[in-house]
Amino acid sequence: MTELAPLLLSAFVLGLLGGGHCLGMCGGLMGALTMAIPPEQRARRLRLLLAYNLGRVFSYALAGLLIGLAGWAVATGPAALAMRVVAALLLIAMGLYLAGWWSGLTRIEALGRGLWRHIQSVASRLMPVTSLPRALLLGGLWGWLPCGLVYSTLLWSASQGDAWQSALLMFAFGIGTWPVLLATGLAAERLTAMLRKRQVRVAGGVLVILFGLWTLPGPHQQWLMGHSATPAAHQAH
Repeated sequence: MTELAPLLLSAFVLGLLGGGHCLGMCGGLMGALTMAIPPEQRARRLRLLLAYNLGRVFSYALAGLLIGLAGWAVATGPAALAMRVVAALLLIAMGLYLAGWWSGLTRIEALGRGLWRHIQSVASRLMPVTSLPRALLLGGLWGWLPCGLVYSTLLWSASQGDAWQSALLMFAFGIGTWPVLLATGLAAERLTAMLRKRQVRVAGGVLVILFGLWTLPGPHQQWLMGHSATPAAHQAH
């Protein structure tokens, strides 16, 4: 569990830093979810938003479990190394996109548009959302929206070589996106305005790029693994 904690924190921070991207992908839906609810019914609005986001996070976890099974199948050998390299490059590309320096990652999102066309037709029938089950189901469907940030994190989580760990990492990533989307749905203008600032997006992008560089296989990974193993070795003696 102690070895998993840093990875879970990393996944959470990745979702938090990618919040600016989430505003563009799901911000409109957050507004649509709340339009049918009078402003004075804030408690009901919050319940629906929580149910929607919970459904979305569960869909991320399910995707993490499914792709994690593929990662587990190639957990050793050249395939695992290649998967980790690709995951790191995708994270770097995502950082460049978040910072506004390169938008090539949007082409990757086109890979899921065929599936999304079928899901979107079902999701649209759930609008307007007036009950918790509909909000939960809509979130579960909306979690499959083509998103370069989600794809990058999915491949990174799968590169860990454990299906359940991959699911947990995607769950933590999804929880990390909550503050931004909940603030948007609850019309917290100050927070959303701050997250849209150029300096915040650049800072988030740089941190994601650094995370991608850290993910790349190399001597630094061996040093980190040896460093984390040292206390355990001392305790054994």
